[in-house]
Amino acid sequence: MLAALSNAFKIPDLRRKIFYTLALLLVFRVGTHVPVPGVDARALAEGLNIEGGGIFGFLDMFAGGALSRFSVFAMGVGPYITASIILQLLTVVIPSLEALAKEGPEGRRKLQNYTRYGTVVLGIVQSFGTTMLARNYGVLKFPSFGGVALIVTTLTAGTVFLMWLGEKISENGLGNGVSLIIFTGIVARLPASTYLTIRSVGEGGLNPLSFIVFMILAVVVIGGVILIQEGQRRIPVQYAKRVVGRRVYGGQSTYIPLRVNQAGVMPVIFASSVLTFPLTLAQFIPAISGIERWLGVGTVGYNILYVVLTIFFTYFYTAVTFDPKDIADNMKKHGGFIPGLRPGKPTTQYLEKVLTRITLVGAIFLALIAVSPYLMASITRVPMNLFYFGGTGLLILVGVALDTMKQIEAHLVMRHYEGFMS
Repeated sequence: MLAALSNAFKIPDLRRKIFYTLALLLVFRVGTHVPVPGVDARALAEGLNIEGGGIFGFLDMFAGGALSRFSVFAMGVGPYITASIILQLLTVVIPSLEALAKEGPEGRRKLQNYTRYGTVVLGIVQSFGTTMLARNYGVLKFPSFGGVALIVTTLTAGTVFLMWLGEKISENGLGNGVSLIIFTGIVARLPASTYLTIRSVGEGGLNPLSFIVFMILAVVVIGGVILIQEGQRRIPVQYAKRVVGRRVYGGQSTYIPLRVNQAGVMPVIFASSVLTFPLTLAQFIPAISGIERWLGVGTVGYNILYVVLTIFFTYFYTAVTFDPKDIADNMKKHGGFIPGLRPGKPTTQYLEKVLTRITLVGAIFLALIAVSPYLMASITRVPMNLFYFGGTGLLILVGVALDTMKQIEAHLVMRHYEGFMS
């Protein structure tokens, strides 16, 4: 692995991408420590009980601790993710948006602009709600209209800037920019969480045996995540021989790799964002505050909805990113076929059938991992606030790390170097 890492820095283009990505992630981490003017961040964190977990502790995990410090990045990339979900759902039901999605780069560019506009709108709404909540706790130093407007503008600008950082990382760096921002935020919180757990064991607040069982289960979960992320069903494909002039083309055998978890970690991120939205609103609107009793983080209702939404978004994201009809048409165009099946519609139906079955396995696994911390906490009696990142955090950490390593691996293999996974 060290040799592969050394080889990565020998390739100028790859080295530039790595340093570019690290530089922008460093900007994100610096921004999480830049406070919003006019707010007593410590008093607000105590009022929201961020360290005790709950919905605000969950949001703080995605923001990399920015919410507990009430920094300019306190809203994180949540509004951007929510806007992306809404637009992707609308693309399925609105023909004009669906047509844009099929227009190629130009259409995708327009859809991306719509997502940006939606991010600004949702950022303003969420920033205003959070500011009003802070005002109710009496932690605003300047509770006038001008002071509130300044805080809302600052928080919204921070979210838009994070969106820009994520897009730039995706364009010029390595990996998915938004996922890497969330990944970096979770990693940054690990030392504090580990210290809190070790101190709890040393002070007798946590049974050492329960802690050992918890760590063993965590290792098993990480192994399972890697297994599912890397698992795939290989569909054999045969290409017929073609004679063009004096040359013979085709005749080779290959395969279509259908991943068990085709959607990666995005379903978990999407499901988390959807669930946190009504819970966040409940903090600001007294009329629906009772919803937290039924759908609060860790409740039975929350876990059931989490499982359902994770499974739904796994199928949804898989359908968006993998089209069996396009694959079948491309195979037919180039003289390819699956042995025992006719090209065209029969091939499409077969791919849909296989994809539906293996996606079900991946979706159920993702859902179980997402709610695993609550199950593990009940078995080991480890308080949830000690390992707050739980299954969702583990999925994001492992999934994003694997996807980024695969991009580095592709660069190394393309230039005839031995990669990480060789």
